[in-house]
Amino acid sequence: MIFLTNLLEISQIDYIFIFDIFQYIALTSQNDISLKLYSEKCTQLLTDPEIRFAGIVDKDGKLVAGGFKAGLIPYEGDETRLHSFLEFVSKFSIRKEYDESLGPINYLAARRDKAVLISFPFPISQILLLISAEPSVNIESLAKKAVKIFTHVN
Repeated sequence: MIFLTNLLEISQIDYIFIFDIFQYIALTSQNDISLKLYSEKCTQLLTDPEIRFAGIVDKDGKLVAGGFKAGLIPYEGDETRLHSFLEFVSKFSIRKEYDESLGPINYLAARRDKAVLISFPFPISQILLLISAEPSVNIESLAKKAVKIFTHVN
C-alpha cells in the first residue's frame, strides 16, 4: 500500500520524466536490435570473397555497424577513400531534384582501379550501406545480392 500511496503522489512533471525514460529505453532497445540486425547483414555480405568492407553509416557519417572483413589488411588510405566517397554519396543522395522524373536513387557505384565502391541509401532511417569490393566484382550482381540481404530491414 505504501507503493500505491507514493505512486499517487507523483507530480505531473515526475510522470513526464518517468514516461520519457521509458520511451528512451524503448528507443534504445529498438536501436540496439536494429544495429545488431545491420551487423548480421553486413557480416553476411562479407562472406563474399570479393567484398572488402560492408558497413552502415548514420546521417552524421559515423560507422554504426559492420566494417572491414576480418583478417583483411586495408589498402593504404582505404579508410580515407571510404570517408571521401561517403561525403560525396551523402551529398548526392539527399538531392531529390530528379526523383520525380527518374525515380529515387537505388544505389550509387564508382569503379576505381583498385576498388569498387557502392552505396545504398536507406531514406527512411537516414543511413547508408557502404560497400567496398575488389575491382573484378560485377556491380549489378553485387547490388542484387545486397538488396536481397537487406530487404525488409529498414
